[in-house]
Amino acid sequence: MLGNYLIGLREGLEAALIVTILVAYLVKIDRKDVLPRIWLGVSLAVLLALGIGALLTFGTYGLSFTAQEVIGGTLSIIATGLVTWMVFWMLRTARDLKGHLQGNIDRHLVGSGLGLVFVAFLAVGREGIETAVFLWAAVQATGSSSLPLLGAALGILTAVALGWLIYSGMLRINLSRFFTWTGAILIVVAAGVLSYGVHDLQEAGVLPGLHSLAFNVTSVIPPSSWYGTLLKGTLNFSPATTWFELTAWLAYAVPTLTLFISQSRRGPTRPAAAPQPTRAPALVG
Repeated sequence: MLGNYLIGLREGLEAALIVTILVAYLVKIDRKDVLPRIWLGVSLAVLLALGIGALLTFGTYGLSFTAQEVIGGTLSIIATGLVTWMVFWMLRTARDLKGHLQGNIDRHLVGSGLGLVFVAFLAVGREGIETAVFLWAAVQATGSSSLPLLGAALGILTAVALGWLIYSGMLRINLSRFFTWTGAILIVVAAGVLSYGVHDLQEAGVLPGLHSLAFNVTSVIPPSSWYGTLLKGTLNFSPATTWFELTAWLAYAVPTLTLFISQSRRGPTRPAAAPQPTRAPALVG
């Protein structure tokens, strides 16, 4: 549940920050007339994310066990890639997110401003697609839809509240620090999703070694116990892990986390100073 809460919080906060910056900039330059185009783009992005979630959920019904395991394993690997891309992208762009989005607005304000629908759709839709795929993979990994969806819903609600507080000027948040800490945690969570994807492919017969266990601690951590459920829901931990799963977990988590920590300590390259004609929302980079 923790991992899904963080996914909902991170993705929701990224989307909320994007919408906040877009709206605040248009209000400052006195172009409130094009605000409906922003909300249209956001609405279309939400519908796209819900559609993808529904397709993943209901599209696998009626398939054979092997086909379901192949699809589940493949999407778990894709979800791991999306989360990895997300945390490194935000690590690089957190400080200049406002400038990047304002530049897109300026380029699409020509004429009726219909291009702003695309700007909002693309920016928010990316977060929605990543969330839908990762949540589907998390549901498959835990075997339950209630905890992952509840965690994600709470994270999104928290993100919406934070976005409103930031827009109203009631909250200042160090975005770089926030995205660094949550990024590191999500890399560990993504490693668990990858490991579970490998297990799915082993059960489908695509990968070997299903019965070659690296460790089996089910007697110490029963899967049905509250702490076994907690570990499964937060880190996708399996008390009976194959050598292939363990190898995949280590091969992903160790170098990815090392690279992430190294880049976060180095910090992003600051762009050359440019005149800022408007006052930014209450963000701290």
